[in-house]
Amino acid sequence: MSPDRSHQPFESFGQALASPRPDEDDLRTRRPAHRGASPRSVTLVVSLLVTAVVAAVLIVMPTAYAVRTPGPTEDTLGTQDRGAGQSASELPLIEISGADTYPASGELRLTTVSVYGGPGGDVLLGDVLWGWVSQERSVQPVEAIFPEPITSEEQQEQGQAQMLSSQESATVAALTELGYDVPTTMTVVAAAEGTGAEGVVAEGDVIVSLDGEPLETYPELLAELDGVSPGDDVVLGVERDGEPLDLTVTTGQGDDRALLGVLIDPQYDFPVDVTIQIEDIGGPSAGTMFALGIIDLMTPEDELDGAVVAGTGTMDVDGRVGPIGGIEQKMYGALRDGAGWFLAPSDNCPQVVGHEPEGLEVVSVATLSEARAAMEAIGAGDGADLPRCEADGS
Repeated sequence: MSPDRSHQPFESFGQALASPRPDEDDLRTRRPAHRGASPRSVTLVVSLLVTAVVAAVLIVMPTAYAVRTPGPTEDTLGTQDRGAGQSASELPLIEISGADTYPASGELRLTTVSVYGGPGGDVLLGDVLWGWVSQERSVQPVEAIFPEPITSEEQQEQGQAQMLSSQESATVAALTELGYDVPTTMTVVAAAEGTGAEGVVAEGDVIVSLDGEPLETYPELLAELDGVSPGDDVVLGVERDGEPLDLTVTTGQGDDRALLGVLIDPQYDFPVDVTIQIEDIGGPSAGTMFALGIIDLMTPEDELDGAVVAGTGTMDVDGRVGPIGGIEQKMYGALRDGAGWFLAPSDNCPQVVGHEPEGLEVVSVATLSEARAAMEAIGAGDGADLPRCEADGS
């Protein structure tokens, strides 16, 4: 018979229990050593924690910068929503009475810039960092956008005053472009300090002629000054206390023409009643698009033929398109809201070149006549040959 092995496991177990126990020194050599963190590791962890806390604090700290972003756009041929709830309504941006108006297709979009920071608001570091890497945004020191201390309320009042003046100038320029005369009473408010008019022209004088040429409209006065070299003497005909008076004034250097050196409060006698109404937008830069909207509505031709054209630029009463700020953001806002074309003041070409968004055709314009011709060419499908801003900024 084979030997009985049924108790072998117990024997082995018993042998195992009887095995000699290793001493404590042997156990220490076999167990992994447990050591504390090194000073270098502690320093690294603490440094990372401090850096994270400082970064988090900086991200939410206000900065001395302002950020420009694309603002809303409005179709000057369309309507704007007013009010909310049951009182909500849509009102046309431009209403005309006293002359025939015609339906217009397409859109003429004025563009705006939203500014974060400055009066009544702070920009956080996170917003600044985002602005630095975004093509649609720009970051500038607050004083570069708001050079004079101003409250948010004063800023809004100033913007509204500029908007009203812009609307009035746009109406004069548009009606003049359409062949209307806009009789104007040009009353002197003050003579500018340090000019040839100081001490010669008095507050309340009404300008009626220049070098013997009668003046009935403000654009006529500006046209006459275009023919004067800065520094020349001119004879300014005025009415003072109801009596005619000729005054000799030495002109100065203006931005682009001889400077008379007087502040004028023009009172217009409009042959057509044009009402422009818009809310929540201030500043003078919508003048060009308002003037184009008036022209489009008052002419039987469908100039745009469905095209969506955006643009910007101040508008002088004599039809000159002036430069504005934030044109890069305005171009992106135009593209965002469906415009395929953008009318830019020629004086803004240095800021346009290299910043045109892909998909937006940018046209350079210097006068209302040029802007009108561009609008008509775009509607006719002939926009390819319109002037663009050149690489040299011209």
